[in-house]
Amino acid sequence: MACARFIVRGRVQGVFFRASAREQALRLGLSGRAVNLADGSVEVVACGSEEALAQLERWLHAGPPSARVESVRREALPDQALRGFSTG
Repeated sequence: MACARFIVRGRVQGVFFRASAREQALRLGLSGRAVNLADGSVEVVACGSEEALAQLERWLHAGPPSARVESVRREALPDQALRGFSTG
């Protein structure tokens, strides 16, 4: 299983980004979390297959309709024992 951390910048808070990311991740069979950061960005940590992570990353570049994504940064993480997908 692969894990990755994504930092999504732009107009991504207050636009249902975390909830939409959760829906996408669950649809792709990923576990993890999506949280708002103090600087206005959203952090998404996800674990699952490489293909599912790639699909999530493509989705993160667009986000939900009301979001305006400026950038997505990805970094690999060690395998983590995450269950479900939470938002915070």
